[in-house]
Amino acid sequence: MSTSASFSDDSVDPSVIDRLVAANERYAAGFEDPGMDARPVLRVAVVACMDARLDLHDALGLELGDCHTIRNAGGVVTDDVIRSLTISQRALGTRSVLLIHHTTCGLESLTEDFRHELEDEVGQRPSWAVEAFRDVDQDVRQSMQRVRTSPFLLHTDDVRGFVFDVTKGLLREIDPA
Repeated sequence: MSTSASFSDDSVDPSVIDRLVAANERYAAGFEDPGMDARPVLRVAVVACMDARLDLHDALGLELGDCHTIRNAGGVVTDDVIRSLTISQRALGTRSVLLIHHTTCGLESLTEDFRHELEDEVGQRPSWAVEAFRDVDQDVRQSMQRVRTSPFLLHTDDVRGFVFDVTKGLLREIDPA
């Protein structure tokens, strides 16, 4: 299966950003400052995949200001996620970390060959790893371990990992062992 590094889709609406900016203008017209600061009320940081099928606030019953949300491809705990979690904990008071991966993740169909294809196409090797995986449960365990062993994080005792089923909307907890 080819994992072509380039993406071309002529059906993409070129004015999509204009539509989003217009939606923001409508939102701002009725916006009232909620008077909160950047510290999450529930003192939790959620690390999740960027997949468009995950509506984290709805799925977790969260309101504005409840949590910090950190998203990337796969919900993988990378150095940048550790950076964000460190700031979240040390500067903004979070104590718990919730990790969410999901079923049918796009990273399950990629390999590190993706990086090589990018290098061939653009003439420069990416400095980052794809972090592809075959077993979502094991990848959640690996992410939990990365959080629990980071020397930069103050609070690693309440770290839990889950897999979100994109067809049922349900979380399944992963045993860290």
